[in-house]
Amino acid sequence: MEYVLTSAEMKDADKAAINDYGIESLVLMERAALQTVRVIVDRFGSDIYVGVMAGSGNNGGDGIAIARIFQEHGIRAEINLIGDVSKLTPETKSQLDTARKLNIPIHYGMEHTLYDVIVDALFGIGIARDIEGKYRKAIEAVNASKAKIVAVDIPSGVNADNGSIMGCAVKADITVTFAYRKLGIMLYPGASCAGEVICVPIGIPGAVTEHKRKGVVTFTDAKKDLQLPVRSPSGNKGTYGKVLLVAGSRSMGGACLLSALSAYRTGAGMVRIFTALDNREGLLKKLPEAIVDTYVDDGNSDITPDEVNALAMGIEWADVVAVGPGISMSDKAKTILDISLKNCVKPMVVDADALNILAQNPKLLKTFEYGRRKNDSDVIFTPHLGEFSRIMKYPVAEIKRNIIACCKLFTKSHDVSLVCKDARTVVAKRGKLTYLNSSGNDGMATAGSGDVLTGIIAGLLAQGLSGFEAAVMGTYIHGLAGDMARNKTSAYYIMAQDIIKSLKDIIN
Repeated sequence: MEYVLTSAEMKDADKAAINDYGIESLVLMERAALQTVRVIVDRFGSDIYVGVMAGSGNNGGDGIAIARIFQEHGIRAEINLIGDVSKLTPETKSQLDTARKLNIPIHYGMEHTLYDVIVDALFGIGIARDIEGKYRKAIEAVNASKAKIVAVDIPSGVNADNGSIMGCAVKADITVTFAYRKLGIMLYPGASCAGEVICVPIGIPGAVTEHKRKGVVTFTDAKKDLQLPVRSPSGNKGTYGKVLLVAGSRSMGGACLLSALSAYRTGAGMVRIFTALDNREGLLKKLPEAIVDTYVDDGNSDITPDEVNALAMGIEWADVVAVGPGISMSDKAKTILDISLKNCVKPMVVDADALNILAQNPKLLKTFEYGRRKNDSDVIFTPHLGEFSRIMKYPVAEIKRNIIACCKLFTKSHDVSLVCKDARTVVAKRGKLTYLNSSGNDGMATAGSGDVLTGIIAGLLAQGLSGFEAAVMGTYIHGLAGDMARNKTSAYYIMAQDIIKSLKDIIN
């Protein structure tokens, strides 16, 4: 697990290292420069011509130190100082004075871009206004060059807090970020400017963040971070949990199949499906392991006593209930959801059409508010941005501007673990560190991908993970499986079924 910091949090970490632990600012700068040089040499070798684009802030100081270290290693390097010399920070001025004494070539402006590697050290994490004038021209020239571009800490022009582009931004091949990842290079569109992100230590003590009780975290190393439920050699199908899926209308029978198969492939012992009668034959052919109960999906809102009894028996039988994938917005679906929510005191995953129905029924949605719940079982909401927009009554564009804040706002009043699905999925719950998922790719933007996620989360819940744990780990596993599916073929080729097939590789 790694912390992902805002610009203010990173500045506080720097201050703590300097003021509380006595680590000089120039020492941190020197370590940052050394690490960046190491990454560049490891990636591109030493037979390179390097140009550093430096600003007047401490990010520029990092860049000037990088040029000096390259020269010490016999690698040709030049400094292109774009910033205002009269506004140099003390540390950057010190680095520039040293560079002058060592006769490192210094250009005032971006004279040319005929380098093998350009180091972007123009602006750091503190940028607060749109980039214009000579700075914009320099960035545009760098982006148009044929050089490999390495950003120092964050690509210049990317907002460190939300990933927005401040007028224009450097499009890096690699970003070497220091101590902690920054939100701006995790969230889009900033993430698309960062290229490959390499987080390196520079000597900031871990004690700076070890007692954090709020903020954002992510996983970056599957070998270390992947945590699956422990299985007992003496277990049986009941040991590993029973999942009830309330899913699939007559026109969307695939949704329940994808969710059910994903729950099984994640380790659930038994899966029962309550679905439209039209889906029964196909399900039993493709997934004979499942128990299938049905209702008649005929456009009539009435639900028969036998159908109510079948649903109630399924809820009673299950350890976990997942409701929503493909159930439609019909009157009967609304009745089924109402019965499910009123009768279920088990851990629950609420997805897709169930969330759309809740968005239209504020009274029913209010039952998930803190203080209104009749039980303390875990509930997980898994909306994509459109569904979350309908629940929040906020425009999608407004949510995207600060998705983490919107997720926290919702979970502040609603007693659920929220999985807000986007290019970077956010998992939030009151009293927990917010999780920002880094696995997954654009090939997963395909029909049925969300149904797979619902099944994975339900399968993990059934095996004993808490709601928040299942939401976080399920999201991470889903993305990893998508990445493996892409690596086998391409992002263009992936279907939801390919994500399920790749679960075996993740688990192995």
